[in-house]
Amino acid sequence: MSGLEIRKTAVIGAGTMGNGIAHILAMHGYSTIMTDINTEALERGLDTISKNLGRMKAREKIDEAVVASTLQNIRTTTSLTEAVAGSDIVIEAATEDELIKSEIFRTIDAAAQDRCILATNTSSISITKLAAITSRPEKVIGMHFFNPVPVMKLVEVIKGFSTSQEVSDAVMSLSRKLGKTPVEVNDFPGFVSNRILMPMINEAIFTLSEGVAGVAEIDEVMKLGMAHPMGPLLLADFIGLDVCLHIMKVLHDGFGQPKYAPALLLVKMVAAGQLGRKSGSGFYDYTADPRAPSVARNFV
Repeated sequence: MSGLEIRKTAVIGAGTMGNGIAHILAMHGYSTIMTDINTEALERGLDTISKNLGRMKAREKIDEAVVASTLQNIRTTTSLTEAVAGSDIVIEAATEDELIKSEIFRTIDAAAQDRCILATNTSSISITKLAAITSRPEKVIGMHFFNPVPVMKLVEVIKGFSTSQEVSDAVMSLSRKLGKTPVEVNDFPGFVSNRILMPMINEAIFTLSEGVAGVAEIDEVMKLGMAHPMGPLLLADFIGLDVCLHIMKVLHDGFGQPKYAPALLLVKMVAAGQLGRKSGSGFYDYTADPRAPSVARNFV
């Protein structure tokens, strides 16, 4: 093998994003190792992949041979160093926490072969800061997938201050081979997607807290008036209100401008454990039927 050809891949994290990334890598013929801190997480990740493959087969998007080959292409391990050794690219999809990601990058930098690309699926953390931890900043890059990974076409490819064009080109090429549409951006707080999306969600929360309109009304205006597939408050629940708050803090700290200050209602809801769909309640209540949530309370 020469240059930055990618054949063997490793995915760190078996949660929603990690198992989705492992799914598409394996489905497109890449030998993939998925790693997490315990076997239960890996089992849940594999079960999710199997169920998602089953749904794709039921919709006649793939056949049984693709299901079988995808599952055969995935191995699992709880050993981070074992997963990284021999890989051509490592895609980190662990918890969106800078300290956790920093420790992971120190470990994988020491364990990976010299030519290995170190990518992160972060939605907000500086690529440049993560790269500076390693001995190969030119080979560190952002590869921001969107949820659900097997369905969403976009990959935001983020170049850090030291990322080489060769590495960016290799990741853009890999993304296309996965059937995705990659867009190359530079390393600024929130990149492109969250720099634009999160202030919109934040403004929707301000609009709610100021009594301009209710939850359903705000979402209906944005769906019907702006042709959004779902309203900003339902989307916030889907993302997780804690994640939204974290990204708003990254934007506020990174730019130092008051327009990025998180809405007080968002802060309060996160403090109260009302995190959206994953906690059962946020702007909507998901306890009766997660597929048809009702407005959680009167916020106005």
